[in-house]
Amino acid sequence: MSPRSAAVNEELRRRSQARLLQATVELVGERGYEATTLADIADRAGAARGLVSYYFPGKRQLLQAAVHRLMHEELATALDRPPRPRGEDAGAERMARAIDAILGLARDHPRLMRTHMAGILSEEGFIQCPEQQRLAALLHATVLEHGSKDPDADYLLLRALLMGSVVAILLPGAPMAPERLRAELFLRYALDWGLGFPPSESPPSGSLLYAMSTGDTER
Repeated sequence: MSPRSAAVNEELRRRSQARLLQATVELVGERGYEATTLADIADRAGAARGLVSYYFPGKRQLLQAAVHRLMHEELATALDRPPRPRGEDAGAERMARAIDAILGLARDHPRLMRTHMAGILSEEGFIQCPEQQRLAALLHATVLEHGSKDPDADYLLLRALLMGSVVAILLPGAPMAPERLRAELFLRYALDWGLGFPPSESPPSGSLLYAMSTGDTER
């Protein structure tokens, strides 16, 4: 039997990592971080326990990579969903879709995203990894297409605003409604409420975006 080519080996590694990352998302979402072990993740992925440590230094790094992969995939799907944004309004539509995709993750995966944000705020901090870099590239392209003159700085601002919004949605005991946060972000980026994937026909009452849409800007 002839040895496998480098390309085949690389594809096998990619698939193994993808299974581990998906298993991490599923198990942490179901059980929580502390109740999920590396052995559990390997078992769910159908991989040897040692393979987890071969690819990732520890559980925290594995979790951040898994969540960043999920965020990248959700964002890429939202940006490419038909009808694809085209023409002079494409930049605004893509920004709206990006905001909706990230806020949607907080809504649909609360335990996972709360655990992710807690990890970023821990001593380990924000971990750079290939999955995070793919997510960053999509967000960077989004601010550029939206018309940014300084995409490096504006990417960091968008990232900060989205992270802050996710924390606000998931804050135990004092959560903010995703619709209100969406309205504030849409106002910040001069987006029409109907762009992206609007959760309702109009902005929530009490928001400045609602006041502007009704012609009543006195607050």
